[in-house]
Amino acid sequence: MIKALRAAREALHDGGLRGSFLVRDLDTGDELGVDAELEFPIASLVKVPLAIATLERAARGELDLATPIEVRPGGAVPHPTGLGRFRHPATVALDDLLHLSIAISDGVAADAVFALTPPTAVTAELRRLGHDGIVVRHLMRDLVDTPAERFAPAEAHLAHALAIAAATEGKGHPVAQLDVSRANAGSARAFVDLLEGLWRPTTIRQEVAARVRELMGDNVLRQRLAPDFGSDASRWSSKTGTLLNLRHEVGVVEHADGQAYAVAALTESRVPAAVQPAAEALMAHVARTLHDQLRTG
Repeated sequence: MIKALRAAREALHDGGLRGSFLVRDLDTGDELGVDAELEFPIASLVKVPLAIATLERAARGELDLATPIEVRPGGAVPHPTGLGRFRHPATVALDDLLHLSIAISDGVAADAVFALTPPTAVTAELRRLGHDGIVVRHLMRDLVDTPAERFAPAEAHLAHALAIAAATEGKGHPVAQLDVSRANAGSARAFVDLLEGLWRPTTIRQEVAARVRELMGDNVLRQRLAPDFGSDASRWSSKTGTLLNLRHEVGVVEHADGQAYAVAALTESRVPAAVQPAAEALMAHVARTLHDQLRTG
């Protein structure tokens, strides 16, 4: 295993990535990771805690998932998917907003949910459930208010160069959304713990965990880890997160033989480019290598 970890670190370094990885067998508790405690801004991964907190509130009778919510278009910078691309007002049930926020990573849908369960309430709910490693501080609309939106598409690399060059060793950053002390933040370990709480629920209600598992199974963004974990003999349920030079994915692979593994891959790139399929392939390779090493012993 030491050799596998060394090879993973070398591959990440050679590919221009720094990362926090962890894979855990959900039945035995055995795990294998690389810098699993390293904190990162979590971008759209925050939508999983948001869904948990909102569904827990609904289960207590504080919210009605059938409540219709009007979402109005607007904003100087359009979101990349979903309601943020709409031109006209839409009325969507709360439960369906949760689906949009997880399945297609719809930031506007998530912010409509945040209006009912704000960031402080999400963090408080996580603490009540015994999860201390994730903190929620801001809305999704903050993720479309970064230096990237101030450059023309052909100059996107300049925003990435700024994101890379301005980071401090302590994970501070002049861009608030990239500063772990000001952003929504967490580590691979924190997310694997949360995934275990969803697939092997103890403090999270059974019906809440089942709904979040269903939502993550509906995720259509499958270009990152899914090619290495999805197959006819396995089911991959996950959530991605992307912001400037950050690329993340967390999920669970359930094999036909009954074994299940939680996987978290949080990375930042040193390459100033907006589109990096090689980085996404490398993330998947490292995560799969850790998984295979753990699965085969």
